Amino acid sequence: MMETLEAAELCFPRLLNMSCRKPTRSHAGVILFYFLSFISLLTATLNLLVIISISHFRQLHTTTNLALLSLAVSDFLVGLVVMPGEIILTETCWFLDDVTCAVYYLLPFIIISASAASMVFISVDRYVAICSPLQYPTKVTLKRVRVCVSLCWIYAFLVSILLMYDHLKQPGRYNSCSGECVVNISGDLDLVFNFIIPISIIIALYLRVFVVAVSQARAMRSHMAAVTLGPPQAVTAKRSELKAARTLGIVVAVFLLCYCPYYCVSLTDGKIMIGSAAEAFMSFLMYFNSCLNPVIYALFYPWFRKAIRLIVTLQVMQPGSRDTNIL
Repeated sequence: MMETLEAAELCFPRLLNMSCRKPTRSHAGVILFYFLSFISLLTATLNLLVIISISHFRQLHTTTNLALLSLAVSDFLVGLVVMPGEIILTETCWFLDDVTCAVYYLLPFIIISASAASMVFISVDRYVAICSPLQYPTKVTLKRVRVCVSLCWIYAFLVSILLMYDHLKQPGRYNSCSGECVVNISGDLDLVFNFIIPISIIIALYLRVFVVAVSQARAMRSHMAAVTLGPPQAVTAKRSELKAARTLGIVVAVFLLCYCPYYCVSLTDGKIMIGSAAEAFMSFLMYFNSCLNPVIYALFYPWFRKAIRLIVTLQVMQPGSRDTNIL
């Protein structure tokens, strides 16, 4: 009877000495499961609204919004693929083979790396817009932005392959029992390619943007009385660029707050065991950043709030809705 009961608690009852035990779910665990499932659904829904907004309305087909679209796509995939996978993996045994386990973890690394790369590109875009406003229209074209977005995703793919190379070459090498899906990455490489390099670039660019933006804001205030000396459109455009820089600066700051805990642990410990409870908590904090980004857009971008109303009321289905004045 005891052997039967013990076997029922195993992922693979026939492998008594090799099988992992089934994860147990407490009452708090059930509440956490539904809460994380709600966050996952909310993340996918909000970012889908961003994707539809920028893709549908012609006025939003700008270089900056194309960079935001790349970030929204990666954030959408976090809510649609990464979060549900993380939730399911912590609640059940792994019944697939080791190769599938390795590939399963490759996709989240690609998506997260793409988010970091998109943040870098957004910072570069704001740097050029604020620090070289006259050259911005010629330097940052839609064609060049499309190429840069493609390079961001290619970078994410290559970095993820590099981080997962050992495990892809020998899947299942870190599993302690059957029914477990655990991979081990090089924390040093992950730290360098997905944190130190992107964060260094982002901070350096935004420090420069902050200095220039402050000086421009002072200049606009001091010359407000003499606005007739120049076209009002120029002042309005400059204000718009400064506001965009401030909003995207908040996005970057939230990104740093959500990503720092995970990589601070990596700084103190060269390797992170993927699949552990501590890693799962820090990963969900990173994933939660994908839910916060569209919330920030809704708070600071009137065009996004207007676009949401048009999408929810299905007015985007009407003929000619692509040319709606959304700004």
